[in-house]
Amino acid sequence: MEQTPRTTPAAPAVRAGKWLVALAVMLATIVEVLDTTIANVALDHIRGSLSAGVDEAAWVLTSYIIGNAIIIPLTGWLGSVFGRKRFFIFCILLFTGSSLCCGAAPNLQVLVAFRVLQGLGGGAMMPLSQAILMETFPPQEQGMAMAVWGVGMMFGPVLGPILGGWITDNYSWRWIFYVNVPVGALAVLLITFILVDPPYIRRPSKHIDWLGLSLLVLGMGCLQILLDKGERVDWFNSNLIVILAILSACSFLWFVWQELRSQEPIVDLRILRNRTFAVGTVFTTVVMFALYGTFVLIPLYCQLVAGYTPLLAGKVLSLQSVGTFLSMLLAGRLFNYLDPRAMVALGCLAAGFGSWDMTSFNPGTDFWAIAWAGFFRGAGSGLIFVPLTTLSLGAVPKEQMANASGLFNMVRTVGGSIGIAILVAFLSRGSQIHQHYLTAHVHPYNPALWQRFAQAGAAVQPGIVGNGMPSESLLAMVYQEIQHQALLLSFVDDFRLLAYLFFALTPFVFLMRRSQTKGSVAAH
Repeated sequence: MEQTPRTTPAAPAVRAGKWLVALAVMLATIVEVLDTTIANVALDHIRGSLSAGVDEAAWVLTSYIIGNAIIIPLTGWLGSVFGRKRFFIFCILLFTGSSLCCGAAPNLQVLVAFRVLQGLGGGAMMPLSQAILMETFPPQEQGMAMAVWGVGMMFGPVLGPILGGWITDNYSWRWIFYVNVPVGALAVLLITFILVDPPYIRRPSKHIDWLGLSLLVLGMGCLQILLDKGERVDWFNSNLIVILAILSACSFLWFVWQELRSQEPIVDLRILRNRTFAVGTVFTTVVMFALYGTFVLIPLYCQLVAGYTPLLAGKVLSLQSVGTFLSMLLAGRLFNYLDPRAMVALGCLAAGFGSWDMTSFNPGTDFWAIAWAGFFRGAGSGLIFVPLTTLSLGAVPKEQMANASGLFNMVRTVGGSIGIAILVAFLSRGSQIHQHYLTAHVHPYNPALWQRFAQAGAAVQPGIVGNGMPSESLLAMVYQEIQHQALLLSFVDDFRLLAYLFFALTPFVFLMRRSQTKGSVAAH
């Protein structure tokens, strides 16, 4: 049975000014989002400085994600036990202190350990900031609040690689962690003075569900390691991946059973009885599968197929972010005037058309054609994110806001991680399959091929040797072109899959209940 949101007034923090509260919580959260990407471009410098291999250095990224994945679903419970303000300040201090230790790490092992702590501190900031903003702003302004929050979050993936590269080139990779310290200190100062917990946040905890907590940590940890290492060790052909998959699946199933029977669960899964929130949570998981994948595929396509420099590939993503920025602002303004579900459906269609346009890409596709498809996809993601988040979180009572936000962000993280892993695996396997079929046409009985060899031999020396066979250099050029074409076809397959996914999602958003009245936060 779906719960009815209470008409509890906004949190007392609104007395300090709702936009000042927004500035305080977003200051910390933007730094956290920035840190998820800022280390990527410095990874090679970190590896060389600490004498680590490529696979070992990847743990600098993976360890942070594991910390994020573990803490996000626990955010609501920890906030209720310790108080949201106190827990938020603790997370910022943990994140800032771990950043300082990461910068000073003498070896890779120490760096990875503090990256896990950094992920634990940073992971809770996003759901906490969402819950605080949803409580601070009145119902008729929550759409705009989520739009502003989304715009702030958007700067992380865009500015992270640019800022990380600039700092690494001009100073040292250690400064990508040191820069978090003054920003974190300022965020703690602001939150200490202006944020006040609503009275229903504080409640005594009579019992800690240690079994549920252990199962969640084991399940999320195994899943993230599986997704990170799967492609490198050939997925389920590896005993390690099989063991991790079994452990993760069993842990999650046991965790669900444990939480449903516990009187004081770590993650209150009963909130999924709310149909609007449940549909929004599942919808978000699938949407993030597609959206996160594009942030990996587009830079790879630009550099591996189109031959762009990293800077030019970054400009393509920046134009996609312009579409996201504009559509988020538009969605925030229109949330109270249009059916939010219609905006989400329109966003799916726009992202689907942008993805479908990419299926016609070829090595001759110019910059603006690639960027225009990205702009449509970015515009679609903005129209999806703002109304979907506001509808989903607005459908739950304020007392459960932190728990709902933690669960909502957990599935977004998991969906994005699975999307990246699967799409990259499809890209690698698809390239091998297309290469197999393309090379099948290279044989002595294909007259068209020999004609091409003869034409190429006239221009490339040495070309056809005396016995009528193509030279080794010419064969090498042919094989290189086959690899290039196979990779292009594999990218097109991934783009087509994304387009189908967005189009298929479109009607399912109407399973959510719409807002009853103008300015209401959710359906009952």
